[in-house]
Amino acid sequence: MAATSKNFQKKKSNEGKPKFNKASKKQFKTKKDSNDAVKSEAVALQLEDDVPDFPRGGRSSLSKQERDEIRAEVDAEFEAEELALKKNKRKKLQKKSQVMPDDLGSLFGDGISGKLPRYANKITLKNVSPGMKIWGVVAEVNEKDLVISLPGGLRGLVRAADALDSVLSNEVENNEGNFLKNIFYTGQLVSCIVLQLDDYKKETGKRKIWLSLRLSLLQKGFTLDAVQEGMVLTGYVKSIEDHGYILHFGLSSFMGFLPKDGQAESRDIEVRTGQFLQGVVRRIDKTRKVVYLSSDPDTASKSVTKDLKGISIDLLIPGMLVNASVRSILENGIMLSFLTYFTGTVDMFHLQNQFPNKNWKDDYNQNKKVNARILFIDPSTRAVGLTLNPHLVRNKAPPSHVNIGDIYDQSKVVRVDRGFGLLLDIPSKPVSTPAYVNVSDVAEEEVQKLEKKFKEGSQVRVRILGFRHLEGLATGILKVSAFEGPVFIHSDVKPGMVIRAKVIAVDSFGAIVQFPGGVKSLCPIRHMSEFEIAKPGKKFKVGAELVFRVLGCKSKRITVTYKKTLVKSKLGIISSYADATEGLITHGWITKIEKHGCFVRFYNGVQGFAPRSELGLGPGYDPSTMYHVGQVVKCRVTGSTPASRRINLSFQMKPVRISEDDMIKLGTIVSGVVEGLTPSAVVIHVNSKAHLKGTISNEHLADHHERAALLKSVLKPGYKFDQLVVIDIEGNNILFSAKYSLINSAEQLPSDITQIQPNSVVHGYVCNLIETGCFVRFLGRLTGFSPRSKATDDHKADLAEAFYIGQSVRSNILDVNSETARITLSLKQSSCSSTDATFIQEYFLLEEKIAKLQSSDSDGSELKWVEGFNIGSVIEGKIGEAKDIGVVVSFDKYNDVLGFITHYQLGGLTLETGSIVQAAVLDVAKAERLVDLSLKPEFIKKSREESSKGQTHKKKRKREASKVLELHQTVNAVVEIVKEHYLVLAIPEYNYVIGYASIADYNTQKFPLKQFVNGQRVIATVMALPSSTTSGRLLLLLNSISEVTETSSSKRAKKKSSYDVGSLVSAEVTEIMPLELRLKFGIGFHGRVHITEVNDDNVLEKPFGNFKVGQTITARIVGKASQKGHLWNLSIKPTVLAGTAEIGVKSILDDFDFSAGQLVTGYVYKVGSEWVWLTISRHVKAQLFILDSACEPNELQQFQERFKVGKPVSGHVLNVNKDKKLLRLVRHPLGYLSIRNVDGEDKRRGESDNNISNESVTAHIHEGDILGGRISKILSGVGGLLVQICPNTYGRVHFTELKDAWESDPLSGYYEGQFVKCKVLEVSHSVKGTIHIDLSLRLSLDGMLPKNPSELCSDVDSTSKRAEKIEDLYPHMAVQGYVKNVIPKGCFILLSRKLDAKILMSNLSDGFIDDPKKEFPIGKLVAGRVLVVEPLSKRVEVTLKKSNTNGTSKSEINAVSSLHVGDIVSGRIRRVESYGLFIALDHTNMVGLCHVSELSDDHIENIQTKYGAGEKVAAKILKLDEERHRISLGMKNSYFTDDIDIQIPSKEDSDEDIEETGVMDDARSIMLTDNTHGMDLEFESGASSVLAQAESRASIPPLEVTLDDIEHSDMDILISQNQANSNEAVAIDEKNKRRAKKKAMEEREQEIRVAEERQLEKDVPRTADEFEKLVRNSPNNSFIWIKYMAFMLNSADIEKGRAITERALRTINVREENEKLNIWVAYFNLENQYGNPPEEAVQKVFQRALQYCDPKKVHFALLGMYERTEQHKLANELLDKMTKKFKHSCKVWSRRVQMLLMQQQDGVQSVVNRALLCLPRHKHIKFISQTAILEFKSGVPDRGRSMFEGILREYPKRTDLWSIYLDQEIRLGDEDVIRALFERAVSLSLPPKKMKFLFKKYLDYEKSLGNEERIESVKQKAMDYVESTLT
Repeated sequence: MAATSKNFQKKKSNEGKPKFNKASKKQFKTKKDSNDAVKSEAVALQLEDDVPDFPRGGRSSLSKQERDEIRAEVDAEFEAEELALKKNKRKKLQKKSQVMPDDLGSLFGDGISGKLPRYANKITLKNVSPGMKIWGVVAEVNEKDLVISLPGGLRGLVRAADALDSVLSNEVENNEGNFLKNIFYTGQLVSCIVLQLDDYKKETGKRKIWLSLRLSLLQKGFTLDAVQEGMVLTGYVKSIEDHGYILHFGLSSFMGFLPKDGQAESRDIEVRTGQFLQGVVRRIDKTRKVVYLSSDPDTASKSVTKDLKGISIDLLIPGMLVNASVRSILENGIMLSFLTYFTGTVDMFHLQNQFPNKNWKDDYNQNKKVNARILFIDPSTRAVGLTLNPHLVRNKAPPSHVNIGDIYDQSKVVRVDRGFGLLLDIPSKPVSTPAYVNVSDVAEEEVQKLEKKFKEGSQVRVRILGFRHLEGLATGILKVSAFEGPVFIHSDVKPGMVIRAKVIAVDSFGAIVQFPGGVKSLCPIRHMSEFEIAKPGKKFKVGAELVFRVLGCKSKRITVTYKKTLVKSKLGIISSYADATEGLITHGWITKIEKHGCFVRFYNGVQGFAPRSELGLGPGYDPSTMYHVGQVVKCRVTGSTPASRRINLSFQMKPVRISEDDMIKLGTIVSGVVEGLTPSAVVIHVNSKAHLKGTISNEHLADHHERAALLKSVLKPGYKFDQLVVIDIEGNNILFSAKYSLINSAEQLPSDITQIQPNSVVHGYVCNLIETGCFVRFLGRLTGFSPRSKATDDHKADLAEAFYIGQSVRSNILDVNSETARITLSLKQSSCSSTDATFIQEYFLLEEKIAKLQSSDSDGSELKWVEGFNIGSVIEGKIGEAKDIGVVVSFDKYNDVLGFITHYQLGGLTLETGSIVQAAVLDVAKAERLVDLSLKPEFIKKSREESSKGQTHKKKRKREASKVLELHQTVNAVVEIVKEHYLVLAIPEYNYVIGYASIADYNTQKFPLKQFVNGQRVIATVMALPSSTTSGRLLLLLNSISEVTETSSSKRAKKKSSYDVGSLVSAEVTEIMPLELRLKFGIGFHGRVHITEVNDDNVLEKPFGNFKVGQTITARIVGKASQKGHLWNLSIKPTVLAGTAEIGVKSILDDFDFSAGQLVTGYVYKVGSEWVWLTISRHVKAQLFILDSACEPNELQQFQERFKVGKPVSGHVLNVNKDKKLLRLVRHPLGYLSIRNVDGEDKRRGESDNNISNESVTAHIHEGDILGGRISKILSGVGGLLVQICPNTYGRVHFTELKDAWESDPLSGYYEGQFVKCKVLEVSHSVKGTIHIDLSLRLSLDGMLPKNPSELCSDVDSTSKRAEKIEDLYPHMAVQGYVKNVIPKGCFILLSRKLDAKILMSNLSDGFIDDPKKEFPIGKLVAGRVLVVEPLSKRVEVTLKKSNTNGTSKSEINAVSSLHVGDIVSGRIRRVESYGLFIALDHTNMVGLCHVSELSDDHIENIQTKYGAGEKVAAKILKLDEERHRISLGMKNSYFTDDIDIQIPSKEDSDEDIEETGVMDDARSIMLTDNTHGMDLEFESGASSVLAQAESRASIPPLEVTLDDIEHSDMDILISQNQANSNEAVAIDEKNKRRAKKKAMEEREQEIRVAEERQLEKDVPRTADEFEKLVRNSPNNSFIWIKYMAFMLNSADIEKGRAITERALRTINVREENEKLNIWVAYFNLENQYGNPPEEAVQKVFQRALQYCDPKKVHFALLGMYERTEQHKLANELLDKMTKKFKHSCKVWSRRVQMLLMQQQDGVQSVVNRALLCLPRHKHIKFISQTAILEFKSGVPDRGRSMFEGILREYPKRTDLWSIYLDQEIRLGDEDVIRALFERAVSLSLPPKKMKFLFKKYLDYEKSLGNEERIESVKQKAMDYVESTLT
């Protein structure tokens, strides 16, 4: 505060205005006030919430008289508060201690004669005034303003216009729209000046403080003369130059320049124009009026303002660092003097210690020197506030480690302020946070004596109310109600929530209501009632509790409604645009009424629009006459577009049809112009008077899917569609189609069910696909359904792969049901094939249209080149480059047109590059500018003959007669060129005229296309002669697609023929195919002989080997052609040829009679990666799975090589599917049991479509079978292998069944996908029907030896035998096993598939084991001996110790016998426990226990601090138990001073007898060395958790007893034995001893049984029911769900595994995002393993996961899965997408680089360059350093070095970069390079701390090498640096 000569005298007045006290700069003696109540009163601060709900208020500056009057009122207010808080008992005391004028909340600056102020200055809403300069921190950066956190928890607002000076604001706003976010950031410290305060009439405590950050106001008094070197200045960046930044200080008198090399590197923020930069003045150029600054962060934060002469208060800036000294201690702070002339105060919340206790005053002595920063300056009162907060002193905002609403149970009370509140220490992470709790927030009722209820150091439960960002101080509440109720903070409030709230204020704008948790909200005046109210105060009474409904909760502003209709509405709500589903009926309220409709508001600000036509108004009515603003209406959603935030509404609950006169009718042909394009449609303006608009969806641009996409890509606004058909009308939107199939048949398209006639074929389009069928739409909403069985000719086809939505189809009407309005269709190609060439006609017309659109000229003049390439003409070209499939030809006239001649069209010629040829044009691709040519003589000759003029008229007429083609004429054609979608055909009979035929049809666009080869002969029908509508092409229709239009002669011939089934015919072989012979017989008849119809027994290797094309054979007809143009089925079997026609009939009608186990033979007709498909006969197919084809791995590996198409294969029938006439075969014979099971299963299935069931699949698998298998998964830990043995059946190979010999790593040599030979050990069936199969890969088992003698293994060792039963084990038997699980009590090992054993901690080793989990990892091979075998409980105990089986060696027994009670022995402390010391006795291997009571004659408080492991001690033997080998020792001094043998007193004996019932008895006793760790085991509490066990075991173990339970039972037995021994010494004979032992054994058996039951409850779940219990108890635990999924997958039940995954996703709470993400990752792995196909299945799951989880996390999860499974191609594709989607993520780019380096690919530098362009500048250092590290580790180290060198050139002072760089070089190990780099680093001029770090690192490196000379050299360099810095 500044001192002035003015004095102040007290005045009292009743007018309520702020008061301001003044003090002098002179030294005064502080007067002690004995009134503690008044002192503590000063400490309390009115703490504001972090963000007030509705901040408002303001005031103007006050005169001195007004301040005097306000001071008096504040006195009265504090007196009134004290009277209200204190009871009558303290009234007298209160009167004596009335608050003095210099009270809390006042500001003082001028001197007051006679005394110093008692209280520190603090800013409150009452005393803040315009012109006050305050230091603050940016809390929020909004689009139009900034929120600044001020001292005392106040909040200020900065308008965008006040954030910068006008000189810069216009320039910044013009360049960047939202410039505030580019200039300011949260946590930035700024200096502000108060502009004004907005005051509310009835709420003086609620004010809105408006601030300004303009430097022209803050630094108003600055001149160039006032600027001194070393001063810290803040300026705007006015412009960015090449070498630095020009700064503007808000003053026109001088400018600043900050060089770039001196720019602060503390924040990685890109410098922008208008940004604040702070720098230290280095030089002042008064001539140019330029100040040169340097911005080193350390220097700027430590630069102290110099003591200048005559400095005025106007030059003081908030945030200025000053040297200060303590002048006096105040009640709630300290007073400091600084800069000679000024004094300022520091309140208690700005002291150096953030947790000041009641003795805080002791830390500040008179004249103590401190560094402080100016917190605020009030020029009107000359008051100055300072801060000593360590964060602020370092020029950094305090960090926030707490969130509002957090609850802390163990908060510590640091200080109690009587009558005001508590200061708490909150245990936040990573550091504690101070919090203050106001007395009003301590408890529900009034607390009179706060100091008695809360003591310093006690712990309380607190909830965070708010946070004061500048002080780093949280505000809390202790009330019980704060921990209850649905709402505490703003995030708890959800739209639509109905909640009771209390009215706390009513104003003209509405009512402020408060929820029970303290959150405030606004009820706008329009929502206070259903109707408009004039006097809201009468409607709502303050203090009334009413029921409200939350309307919205955005940006901490909560609005509620009291409209009864909304509060009581039961309809669904719309709180986001995604919630508005079509047809939803909900309530909303009208916000605006216009002539064309009403705007309706819903929850959370969502708004919709109801057009006038949907308001239910009559003609001529105005909407405002029927509705009013604020009216609640029920409305129906008619449509929504969430992306564009649009919702269409209707006030009519039922949709109203639009009159037909207003709209064009369905099926109408119109023309239209493209108006615009959207991603999914084309917007069309219809050429009509009505000016209608409509859309064409992408699928309706063409019949061809690919052509539609291509047309969409080239369409532009303005393009005219000559013909469009109206297919649907949705409100005002018309849907058009440009499909030729619909346009050509528009008149026949039905729009009503009455227009459909059965057995007719109608064009339509697919509108939806489901699993059971396909929906086809015609006009409007008229839709037919094609069941799955009627959709395709192939019943096995997947509809999703056969059709696509929007596909043009021809549908055959099967049935029309008018009552149910259902239309049943057939889409089978056999009944819906095309009868014309419109399909290919549209293809060529679209090609021409696309070519015109692609050309730059609108008139399409670029397509004139086509005129020179007429189909069939000969053109001259030049041979160019030769390709694998043909030769490229170029043309002189047309440079941009290329020709191509396939090898087939070369005509046998060999061409040289550059030669000129004459070639005939076969096809022209206009869009691609490509011409297909031919050099075949027949085409060249034909063209020349046509061009020849010297021909006779007769020849010409003859030739013309031979050329004439008629429509619908059938011709024989030859395939010349096979294109992607069509064939180029030549018709030899008509002078090799060129025609074109489509390969596919409307309904077969997605079907696998039929394969054609060049030269193949086909039959086709002429459908269109060359014309302009066919693009000048002859269009044909293949017979294989459509019915053949027959000639009259062929019709007559077929009518005369008497061919029928059973007839013998003479046929000619026309074609030999792998599986059939093609024949022709009679006149125009074609047939085929199936490969199974050649021989009676299907055993011939090559059935067609003896036949040739053209050969004539005799055959019998066994099947008619099903349709015209189809082939007849013939047979040449000897038995069929020798029989009669009846035999032939019988053969075709032969029943499908196959039985399981039957041996059948067929021919291979298809070979896949997993299956072989066989044809048994013409109608019967069979399939053979890869694993059923052999059992030897090498044969399975060569699966596809062993089975070739046409090869005969025999197998036994496993399964029969009569519907599909399909057999499932296996190569090995089936047993009787399996035959019976399969037959029975078939009978039960009846007409089932499933060709495989669980029972039938595994019925042929028996114990002892030798099978082929494939490793599906290598299970973690000792889980073994999961091996696939059938398509959907898996078996498990136990860890002990992997190898014959006991190997340390039996999994070595196995990998996923490997084929193995395995033996079935056991097949078990669970209650729920699941099948568990145990397998073995051990070669020593019968039948497992490989066929190849070279693979025979040597004789199996005896050690390879496995103990299958517990009876096979006996004590002292040597065994081996694998560690299964390790727990604190010991470990379990696997002895065999069915036997586990336990090893106690004491039996793990002869020596001490520090970390059992480290010494015995899961899977480790161990060898030991059996200790205990208990067949009843199936308990086996094993020891790994080398000593005797009973755990005690002879030497130990002798050692025990050599000791006597009273001997003095020496030893070393082995272990220190709370109950005593374990001492290893010298010269023995024994350990004794000295109980804590025997350590000393005096009481020992803490045994651990007095004794340590390894110390040498002497002790006296007090007690010996030879039977149990236990020794008790004593170390009391009295034992060693007395020579007489000391006996244990009888009192101590009695004490021991009492303590023997507890654990201490065992603690006093002593064990041998091996049992010492057993004591650890006994004193451990609890066993490992169930889930931890489940995680460590992949296989389900047999029933076991946990070590914990056994040890406790053993301990009880030991106790009983101790009692027996002590009693025996007194009065029990040998007989009683034996009886006691027998009783102890019985009790032990009982304990074991109880332990078994307890273990059964705690053990890993083995059934689905047990898992169900777990998931019900922990529904949000993803780990349990994943284990449940794994359990189902291990049971080979894939679908149940998927179902559990879906359940988990539905069950886990939406807030548990990480848990849900874990499930999605498991889902990825599941589909990757079992999906069909995996890639598509994973993608579907991935797309779903993106909707629910953080997209970035989901992408990384999928990437991790791809990397784990080594799917590098998919990983690369995903990374490419991620770099586009998350281009600002450093992590994504780093993974991209890492992937390239892992795959050893080039292109790292290009990726780095792209990343640096995309990433924000502040991430560049991080990315470059990470990339450099990757280069060092996986790539080229030189590239990594260049990267480090590059960033170190720019940031040479970054020691973290130097450290990383050095670490990478050290890892490579080149000593010369490392030392050179260290020398460079230590030669830098850096601050001492950084140099110390570098020298220390250098010294550590040299020490690691051990070179003493180099070590001394480094030390000397460090000393030289220290000396140079001191001088």
